[in-house]
Amino acid sequence: CPVVLAPRNSSVAMPPPADIVKVAIEWPGAFPKLMEIDQKKPLSSIIKEVCDGWSLANHDQFALQHADNSNFYITEKNRNEIKNGAILRLTTSPAQNAQQLHERIQSSSMDAKLEALKDLANYSRDVTFAQEFINLDGISLLTQMVESGTERYQKLQKIMKPCFGDMLSFTLTAFVELMDHGIVSWDTFSVAFIKKIASYVNKFASDISILQRSLAILESMVLNSHDLYQKVAQEITIGQLIPHLQGTDQEIQTYTIAVINALFLKAPDDKRQEMANILAQKQLRSIILTHVIRAQRAINNEMAHQLYVLQVLTFNLLEDRMMTKMDPQDQAQRDIIFELRRIAFDAESEPNNSSGSTEKRKSMYTRDYKKLGFINHVNPAMDFTQTPPGMLALDNMLYFAKHHQDAYIRIVLENSSREDKHECPFGRSSIELTKMLCEILKVGELPSETCNDFHPMFFTHDRSFEEFFCICIQLLNKTWKEMRATSEDFNKARKRVMQVVKEQIMRALTTKPSSLDQFKSKLQNLSYTEILKIRQSERMNQEDFQSRPILELKEKIQPEILELIKQQRLNRLVEGTCFRKLNSRRRQDKFWYCRLSPNHKVLHYGDLEESPQGEVPHDSLQDKLPVADIKAVVTGKDCPHMKEKGALKQNKEVLELAFSILYDSSGQLNFIAPDKHEYCVWTDGLNALLGKDMLSDLTRNDLDTLLSMEIKLRLLDLENIQIPDAPPPIPKEPSNYDFVYDCN
Repeated sequence: CPVVLAPRNSSVAMPPPADIVKVAIEWPGAFPKLMEIDQKKPLSSIIKEVCDGWSLANHDQFALQHADNSNFYITEKNRNEIKNGAILRLTTSPAQNAQQLHERIQSSSMDAKLEALKDLANYSRDVTFAQEFINLDGISLLTQMVESGTERYQKLQKIMKPCFGDMLSFTLTAFVELMDHGIVSWDTFSVAFIKKIASYVNKFASDISILQRSLAILESMVLNSHDLYQKVAQEITIGQLIPHLQGTDQEIQTYTIAVINALFLKAPDDKRQEMANILAQKQLRSIILTHVIRAQRAINNEMAHQLYVLQVLTFNLLEDRMMTKMDPQDQAQRDIIFELRRIAFDAESEPNNSSGSTEKRKSMYTRDYKKLGFINHVNPAMDFTQTPPGMLALDNMLYFAKHHQDAYIRIVLENSSREDKHECPFGRSSIELTKMLCEILKVGELPSETCNDFHPMFFTHDRSFEEFFCICIQLLNKTWKEMRATSEDFNKARKRVMQVVKEQIMRALTTKPSSLDQFKSKLQNLSYTEILKIRQSERMNQEDFQSRPILELKEKIQPEILELIKQQRLNRLVEGTCFRKLNSRRRQDKFWYCRLSPNHKVLHYGDLEESPQGEVPHDSLQDKLPVADIKAVVTGKDCPHMKEKGALKQNKEVLELAFSILYDSSGQLNFIAPDKHEYCVWTDGLNALLGKDMLSDLTRNDLDTLLSMEIKLRLLDLENIQIPDAPPPIPKEPSNYDFVYDCN
């Protein structure tokens, strides 16, 4: 067959070689050079070639770095991040730069020292430089400067206070950045250094940058070392931290609450309640409510997270009582039950000890305990031997009886006087309700690293959990009556009523009421009748016809719907998602982005300096993973990064958002989704890429919704018409066909 040759003067566009990157390289005092970098060549050879072009000797003392704001050095590990059109800079090597800065920060000239510390704070963000500086014992030098700095420059501080403040700020910034790389253990620092950092929290309250970095260092010390926790706890008091919450700088307030949370989290069990008492004495809750929650500004995500952590840690103080069984022989505990009985039935005539027999008194007590709704009428203490909720239920009942006495007496007497078996047993209901509230608030679980779900109303009262119970027990009694539940089969009635009460509480909490009164008002609008209406409306929106023709139609259109869902998931993966890289200092987390190529062949991913506002282009993501190399997708506890030991990693919420891609023999790409929706989208999309079923809750919901919508659209003309289970019979032939009209 003939071969057709292209004309000589025609240009055929050839794609550039994959290993060749075109860049511009700068050198001070010279014109930038345009150069093609061969990624297969050693980096040292490329640097030598650049140096030779400018006639620079000792090429081993030079390096390349990005000419953007990051100034990060280019190494053999990260050289693949270089993109076509990138601007690089020839500069001194990391080792040379570290040595020079190590000497410059020890200069006797204040101006030279200040400039050197400013450069150090900037360069320390780069792990390559940080490693070289740390190898020169740079961390020790900085800690010595901090420990002796105040005394050495005490006179200069009076004369050059702004200069001294900047110098200290840059020193602490460099220290924080260097420690963030995780190269040096936190356990190596002296008590003198801790004392100095703690003193800055008081001395430099007006200097935001110094205060911010001092608080960040204290938080990291507490979270990363048990020994340092004890030393920091001795040096810093809640009283010293409280004033920083009363300012107007939300970032300082966030760091302050973060330190309090860290101390709270790492405190031994026996010290945690003591610390909570101190927080109560210092009115931490009311200060946060006034100066943070009700301040005239929006609460950012990090502050919301810290408030959530404080909320969780506060409720976790209830865990001890929740898991404590009642001792039927403990007289002090039995006295609480006697007090419940006394408050409820004090108006009734009670015989003196001298009158009536012991048997008569026992009979009366048994009758009263039955009215109070206990299972064991003879010895009600036995009702509190199950954990959870243990003694916490009895604590709640006593609080309700003492602080809401009228409501307590009304509920007890109202139900004990009913004869129609519709009484709501107060004792049993309180135990079940306490258990349910502990489940809703996840009492005993560690705080999630990703959750921001705090409730302002819990910061409006010192005894917020008890008040929460008091509102909900009245709701339960009201709902019980509305549902006309009976106590004859309590377990069956309990299950039905508790489901409704939980739905009422969860729907009210979703609205994030700002106070307990507002929460109570929300519940009043969510009566049992209203819940039935909501359920009915939701059922109508998700109506599922069960007749055979409809089921056949569903079966026919379901593959189309699943394909639609699959395409939506893949489109979302093509758009990509920003994920967090979690570490012990959450505010300093880095971000990374992952997205699927439009042809669905490759996953592109890479680190980001900050959360992006929109999509991140493929060419800015330096790493690639071919979909063909993916061996499996695992979730939850099966993920490699969830098997690591970590105080905050082994909690249910993070496990539910974790998934990993396994590739090659030991390669892995670990994710923690920002929320449940993104988790479902990504796991569905990855399974679709691998030819597996999409099994997430989101897929089930989408399938139900879209199927219901499609069926309703197709059956729009059949609305309000009963659909027969069998086809109608064929009618008999007509006696004549005179009605037929012949168009011809």
